[in-house]
Order: sequence, then C-alpha cells, then structure tokens
Amino acid sequence: MIRIALALLWLAHWLPLPVLAPLGRGLGLLGYLLVVPRRRVCLTNLRLCFPDVSERERRALARAHFQWFGRFVLEHGIQWHASPERVRSLVQLEDEHHVRSLQASGQRFFFLAPHFLGLDLGAVRLMMDFEACGMYTRQKNRVLDAAVLAGRMRFAIGRTRLFSRQDGFRSIIRAVRQGLVFFYMPDMDLGARDSLFVPFFGVPTATITGPSRLAQLADAVAVPVVTRILPGGAGYRVKFFEPWQNFPSGDLEADARRINAFIEERVRELPEQYYWLHKRFKTRPPGEARFY
Repeated sequence: MIRIALALLWLAHWLPLPVLAPLGRGLGLLGYLLVVPRRRVCLTNLRLCFPDVSERERRALARAHFQWFGRFVLEHGIQWHASPERVRSLVQLEDEHHVRSLQASGQRFFFLAPHFLGLDLGAVRLMMDFEACGMYTRQKNRVLDAAVLAGRMRFAIGRTRLFSRQDGFRSIIRAVRQGLVFFYMPDMDLGARDSLFVPFFGVPTATITGPSRLAQLADAVAVPVVTRILPGGAGYRVKFFEPWQNFPSGDLEADARRINAFIEERVRELPEQYYWLHKRFKTRPPGEARFY
C-alpha cells in the first residue's frame, strides 16, 4: 500500500497546481468523512481554542482544514519529485531582507517555524538557499522513511543535515554555532520535560523552552517564519518576520508566552491552515483531565 501511495505522489507531481489543488481538497474531504479519530482531535482543538464560535462554524472550519490538509498530502509529490526550477517558481519568499541582513552581518540565527500546512515545502525551498539543519522523526515503515528523508534533503546544500531526536539538543547547539540555520518547530507537545505550562488560546499548554536555550547558548537570533499555501494554483508564500529583539529575555515563562502569543496571532490570520490534527493539548498539568 505504501508503495502504491508513493507511486501516486510521483504521478501527481506532473500535474499543474491548478489541477492538483482541487484533487487535494477532494482527498481532504474524503479524509474528513472517513478518518473519524483525527476529525475528533481537530474538533476538540477547535473547541478549546475557539470556545465562542458555534459548533456549526467549528465544523465548517474543520472541513476547510481537512481540504487544505489534503492538498498538503498530495502536493508532497511536488516536494519530492518536482524540478528545483518548479519549486522556486511555486514558493515565493516575502520580506527576505530580514534574514539576508543577518547573513551579511555574520549573526547566527534560527527559524521559529510553527506548524502551518505549508511548512514542509517551505523548508525544502529554504534549504536551497541556506545551510540548515532540522529534526527528523523516523517513520515505522522503511520505504516511507526513505522517501520522506530523501524528499526533505533533495535540494540541501553544503553542510545541511537532519538530526534524529536521539542526537540530542547539544548537537543542534553545535550546528547553529557553526553557522547552520535550525528549523525550530516550537508548537509540538513533547511532554512535560523541558516544557512549561503557559496559555495557548487561554488553555494551559506544555510549551518547550528550547528556543530560549538555543538563542542563549548559540548566541543566535530567532526569526519567525510562516509558510502559507495560496488558493488554487497560486503556489506558496514563505513570510519572514522581523528578527526578535530581547530574546531570550532571561525569563523562560515570558519567552514561552511570547512564542505562543505570536502563533496565536498567525493562527487567527490563517485558521484553516494551522495543524489542528496534532494533539497539541495532550500533556496536562498534574490532576487535570485529558482532552483526547
């Protein structure tokens, strides 16, 4: 089954994006109807984050999210198989001057890249321009694992590499000190260890403190980056935000709140493309009931 799915992705990459996009939306609607456990996770997240929105509106948002997620899945064919020229033409860079000025000054920096659905293709596009590093979780299926790894690294330049979680945080610090740009995804629930419970849409949420520690230990500036999937066949847009001043602040909780507040702002701008299928609120404070 995995080999058939990978073959279909290879075939899909030949299609123009205006054709591929509606096919992805249709795949997403099918997923909304059939993948009941993930639909429940999505609706639970939306209920927690948007308690003032009606159930009907939340279900409409969930359906829209699944449609964008279908595109995310199907357009991996582009990420894994399209030519570099096509990827460059499809993925636009916005406010690139924020990072080019850091590069010119020799300042080390890393990307704060929250989980919007365009993240994967945006990261592949940036690996064409930056010696970078990222975190990689091995897939249980060997065929899929090889495909994912090859797809993420196919345009990598120079010393670019991926770390497994077993490599540890020190490996990332060393890489950033050596000038590699780390793609830091600050909105995954990795458990209570090295996390603080700070609000995300008003819900106490296990939030990692790693970005603050990386900024301090590697003397690196945090640059928020969000990749947006554009409607129809218009492609993708990677937006660089202004590098953060006074980060880290010396207060881990304040830094974590700042990260979550930034992500909240971006989610309100683009709610249908945030990764609602992840169990973001899985880890709860002691004594608090589980949501999922």
